[in-house]
Amino acid sequence: MKTRIKEFRARYNLTQADLAEQVGVRRETIVFLEKSKYNPSLKLAHDIAVVLKTTIDELFIFEDDNK
Repeated sequence: MKTRIKEFRARYNLTQADLAEQVGVRRETIVFLEKSKYNPSLKLAHDIAVVLKTTIDELFIFEDDNK
């Protein structure tokens, strides 16, 4: 899964720490998400999308490994 979190954060001048604080996770979680090393729960994906004023579909690109 790829993510556009960094791109959307830049639109709102949010640091990783700012976003982490607003969604209630550690900054390292945002780092791992941005590097595609961690798949978020649906709740976390939703919370991030709300803060970044977008949808989960716009924020995360799901890739089918079976193709």
